[in-house]
Amino acid sequence: IGSVQTIATGNQLHLISLFRKANAASGMAVDDECKLKFLELKAKRTHRFIIYKIDDKKKMVVVEKVGEPALNYEDFAASLPTNECRYAIFDYDFVTEENCQKSKIFFVAWSPDTARVRSKMIYASSKERFKRELDGIQVELQATDPTEVGFDVIQGRAN
Repeated sequence: IGSVQTIATGNQLHLISLFRKANAASGMAVDDECKLKFLELKAKRTHRFIIYKIDDKKKMVVVEKVGEPALNYEDFAASLPTNECRYAIFDYDFVTEENCQKSKIFFVAWSPDTARVRSKMIYASSKERFKRELDGIQVELQATDPTEVGFDVIQGRAN
């Protein structure tokens, strides 16, 4: 890579540096509370959603917000920051055409276009490692703007 860097422009060198830092962070630790809250959502149904963030100081994924069962999709969507990346879990309840009550657990990788490049790279490189900690995810969504994680998308992917 040394020879590649000598011909790279300043911006390209900056991106190479960011990519290296993001790769170094891909072994991001996961706070035990992340798994605990997910298990509570899955088994006890004590939460509607969970928002996770990467804490730069602790160098680990932590729980940022937990939504109580009475909250709905609009509350979940309003909890996703407009300019920052997050991971999120949403427990979607619905009734099938056969009139059966069902639930699907969604994993959302939220990476808005307006987020910092470094943040997007760290979240992208840490996603698979983090998802492995949460056993029971049924549907995964990658979203860069609110339309990609709209209620219509959730409904469509649940069936």
